[in-house]
Amino acid sequence: MSESTTKAKFTDKKFLVTLVFVTSLFMFWGIAITMADVLNKHFQHTMNLSKSQSAFVQFAVFGAYAVMGIPAGLFMKRFGYKKGVLLGLSLFAVGAFLFVPAANISSFAFFGIALFIVGCGLSTLETVAHPFVASLGDQRTSDQRINFAQSFNAVGAMLGPAIGSYFLLRNNVEGSTDLTSVKVLYAVIGVVILLVALSFSFVKVPSTTDPHAVLETDADAVNIDVAPDKKLFDHKHFVWAVAAQFFNVAAQAGTWAFFINYGHEKMGFSDAEAGNYMVAFMGMMLAGRFIGTFLMRVIAPNKLLAAFAFGNMLMCIIVAQSFGIVSFIALLMINFFFSIMFPTIFSLGLKNLGARTQQAASFLSMGVVGGAFFPFIMGAMADSYGIAHAYYAPIICYIVIFLFGYKFYKVKH
Repeated sequence: MSESTTKAKFTDKKFLVTLVFVTSLFMFWGIAITMADVLNKHFQHTMNLSKSQSAFVQFAVFGAYAVMGIPAGLFMKRFGYKKGVLLGLSLFAVGAFLFVPAANISSFAFFGIALFIVGCGLSTLETVAHPFVASLGDQRTSDQRINFAQSFNAVGAMLGPAIGSYFLLRNNVEGSTDLTSVKVLYAVIGVVILLVALSFSFVKVPSTTDPHAVLETDADAVNIDVAPDKKLFDHKHFVWAVAAQFFNVAAQAGTWAFFINYGHEKMGFSDAEAGNYMVAFMGMMLAGRFIGTFLMRVIAPNKLLAAFAFGNMLMCIIVAQSFGIVSFIALLMINFFFSIMFPTIFSLGLKNLGARTQQAASFLSMGVVGGAFFPFIMGAMADSYGIAHAYYAPIICYIVIFLFGYKFYKVKH
C-alpha cells in the first residue's frame, strides 16, 4: 500500500517533545494578548488615561506585527524554525523585563516601548509557530495539528484576563498610581519565558518536512500553485484574505480592549468582576473553536465563516442597544463567533499558492496590525458617545469578512 493511501498519523513519536513545546507557544501568546486588555483598564486608573489614550496598549502590541511579520519570515527561512522560536521568546522576555524600569519612572511612553518589544516577540512566535506545527508530521494532518495548537491559544486567552485581573485589578484603589503589581507580574513573566527558551534550546528538533511541498510521489499534495505565472498579489483570494484578516483582528482587538469597560459601565460590575467575566468571554472562544471545527465536517469552511460574520453583525447591534443582561450575553457571543475566523481566513488565503505559501503566511500574519488601529476608533467613540455605541464600529469589519467567506475566497486559475 502506498503512502498516499495509508491513514496519516496525527504526528510521529519523534516529534512529540517538540510538538509539546511549540503548542505551548500558542498558549503563551494567548496569555500575553489578553493580559494587554486588562492592562488597558489598569492604566486608565493608575495613569489617569482616557479610553482612546489607553488604546495605545493595543497599538503598541499589534503595531509590532507590521514591523516583524516579514523579518520574522525571512529569519525563519534562513535559520530554521527552532532559532525562530528562540528569537521570539527572547524578544518576549526582554519586553517583559522592560516593564520594571517603566514602572519605576511611571512612564506610559516607556511602557509603550516595552509592549512594542513584547509584540515583536509575539509576532515572531506567531509567524514561526503555525508552519512549525504544520511541519511536525504528515502534511495531510497538518490542519489537525494547527487546530489542536490553537485550542491552547484559547486556553491562554482565558488565563490572561484571569491572571491580569487577580494581580492588577483585584486591589485597585481609586486614585492610586502604584504600579508595583505591574512591575512584579511582568518580571515573573519574563523569568518564565526565559526558562522556556532555555529549556527549548536543549531540545533536539528532528528534521522536519515542509507541509506544503509538492512531491511527485505524493498524490495527496493539495497546495499546488494553479497559476504559477501570476505574482502573489495577483491571487485575488489571497489579497481578500489579507484584508479580511486585517479587519478580523481589528474588530477582535477593539472588542477585547473595552470588554471590561462595558461590564463596569453598563452592567455595574467592579473592574475585578468584569475581568473575571472576561475569562468566560475567552471560554466562549474555546467552545466556538471546538464546535466550529466539528461543524466544518458538514459545512464548508467559507460558508461557516460567512455565517459567523453575519452572527457577529447581529450581536454588535444587540450590544449597542444596552439591553442589560441580553446585551451582555450578546457581547459574550461575539467571542464565540470570533473563534474560527483567524485560522479559517488564514487557511483559505493560502490555498493553491504552492511555493509562495511561506511568503503569503508572512503577509497574513502582518494583517494582525489591524488590531493596532481599531481600538483608537472604538475608544474615541466610547469617549464621545458611550461604550455601548462604540460596538457599532466592528460591523464594518464583519461585512468585509462576510464578503470574503461568501464570495471572494474562491481560487481563480
